Amino acid sequence: MRHSLLSLAVASVLLGGCTMIPDYERPAAPVDAAWPQGDAYSASGAAQTATAAADLGWREFFRDPALQRLVEAALANNRDLRVAALNVEAYRAQHRIQRSELFPSISAGGSGTRQRLPGDLSQTGEATTSGQYSATVGTSAWEIDFFGRLRSLNEQALEQYFATEQARRSTQIALVASVANAYLTLQADEQLLQLTRDTLGTYRKSYALTERSFNVGVADALSLSQARTAVQSAEASLAQYTRLVAQDRNALALLLGGGVPNDLPQGEVLGDDLLAEVPAGLPSELLQRRPDVLQAEHELRAANASIGAARAAFFPNISLTANAGSASSELSGLFDGGSGTWLLQPQINLPIFTAGRLKASLDYAEVQKDIQVASYEKAVQVAFQEVADGLAARTTYEQQLTAQRALVTTSEDYYRLAERRFRTGVDSYLTLLDAQRQLFGAQQQLITDRLNQLASEVNLYKALGGGWHEQTQVATAPAAD
Repeated sequence: MRHSLLSLAVASVLLGGCTMIPDYERPAAPVDAAWPQGDAYSASGAAQTATAAADLGWREFFRDPALQRLVEAALANNRDLRVAALNVEAYRAQHRIQRSELFPSISAGGSGTRQRLPGDLSQTGEATTSGQYSATVGTSAWEIDFFGRLRSLNEQALEQYFATEQARRSTQIALVASVANAYLTLQADEQLLQLTRDTLGTYRKSYALTERSFNVGVADALSLSQARTAVQSAEASLAQYTRLVAQDRNALALLLGGGVPNDLPQGEVLGDDLLAEVPAGLPSELLQRRPDVLQAEHELRAANASIGAARAAFFPNISLTANAGSASSELSGLFDGGSGTWLLQPQINLPIFTAGRLKASLDYAEVQKDIQVASYEKAVQVAFQEVADGLAARTTYEQQLTAQRALVTTSEDYYRLAERRFRTGVDSYLTLLDAQRQLFGAQQQLITDRLNQLASEVNLYKALGGGWHEQTQVATAPAAD
């Protein structure tokens, strides 16, 4: 009996190695084999290094010590990242549950009964006492996976587990980028707030000077009104940026999972050395570097495995109940010689008429696979677009910042000249006010452009799959023989 059960188990494992899962083929990437070309991409290949963007550690990419500390705090305390990690554990447990269906569930049991019948119910007319005791070890209703249904479901659960792991990576990469962008936005708004304060001070001085000139009859009411308008406009901007700075800190605190530390290292605000450049690589590398693309592919593989389970449902379901043990009418004789007992109960169920349920289940599984194919292709297209946008931003923001810095320099010269001409009475206050407003607007735009440039670099780093590793991953060459 023991050899028969062992042979049956071995045969089921060997036959169960074959499943009805369709052969998987990765869909062709619906994007070009190279990044877009044109004026906006003239410098897209400038940043080429031996380290791929996905292997560049965020400590090396973010050179600001304060930003490094913020990212470290977010990775330790952010609640979205914590939920993503717990989802991985949940799907890992689900896979283990599904995998257990491949093996028989062995259990041991014991039972005993003792019964007395009165004489009027006994055939002999005398009271009788009887008992039955048993102890068994065996399996109950174990499905023998001849046609791979359970293995297909196990494969599906495994791929779903892999997909949640990639989702966790995507969550971390997005969190790292979000913390960086929130920090840069806070820096930019603080810089804009300080610029507004300085500009408001200049406007108030001009207003005081114009008011004195008006009181002695040198300046007219129009110049005084224009000076007052400039002060009030700057005061409104001051309130706006004060609010934005507070809200930026709140947004950053949410990402960190706690308060923003007050003792952050002070560095150059929106400086030139905040970020390291990242190489673009090739579009084909995104298929192995982007966690969201890998997640979509694992979900596609899971849908492909579910087709195997739907196909196997058309075939007989074979299960086995078997146990062996000992039975006796007396507890003292439960394990005596000759008390052995065993049970072997194979069962087969063959679907004959299901009113189209099995065919509908197969159709549903195939449609789900088609949906996942489209989702995978969309993920590849989104990844390609995000990287292409980042490469376009890299080149054009460099050009835009160069032009904007030149505009700020010219506006400063215009303001100094207009101020001298106003003080000497050559030009009216309207010319000075125009120069002040032009300089203020140019300085504001320069800060905004610099923020957008840095944010585009952070987003490009994220689009290329960067932000998963803390330290840069260095490829090791194979050892020579």
